Amino acid sequence: MGGPSLVELIAEADERGLAASGLACLDRCVPLLGGGDEVLRPLWRSLAEGGPWDTALAEARLALGGADVLEESAGSEAAVLAYRMLGAVPSARSAAELREWADACSVAALQVHRLLDTAPDGGSGASSLSARREGRTEGMSPLVAAELRRQVRILELLAGPGSGANSGAGAGALRPVLDVSTEGRRVLRAVVSRRERGRV
Repeated sequence: MGGPSLVELIAEADERGLAASGLACLDRCVPLLGGGDEVLRPLWRSLAEGGPWDTALAEARLALGGADVLEESAGSEAAVLAYRMLGAVPSARSAAELREWADACSVAALQVHRLLDTAPDGGSGASSLSARREGRTEGMSPLVAAELRRQVRILELLAGPGSGANSGAGAGALRPVLDVSTEGRRVLRAVVSRRERGRV
């Protein structure tokens, strides 16, 4: 994998890039939360238009089940990871909190894809995921490899010209990010659907 590693891209991202990166990881895992494709739209709209983030977060959580959603602990390990990502969304968009959240979401999303992949990933545990994020990508399973590529691509898009917080590009700057994340969400939804059919 050429260019900066995922860890480096997160370290260099600005506040808006961190918010979008973490939100995109959560967005791709929405199928595990039982939500529709538009359930995180209030947060995306807040990010694009500069609306109140805390209000948008409350709206998204309400759509996913209200306060009870943050106490969710049942279900598969992958679902629990997705609920934790949602529960940890910072209520204020501060760079320090967002960096910690975006970094945790990156790890959690990769672990979700590892858990759902039928192919072996060639490693296990947090140390293996750390290696992936640092650019050591040998032996990755297809789902994990695709998720890693999406995370890197999104951060590259957010770091590109005209994508900064003061660019004035609004929703237009986020459109390519949404496209990449939407593709990943569709893939994960199909994987979850296949696994559920297999249990019947």
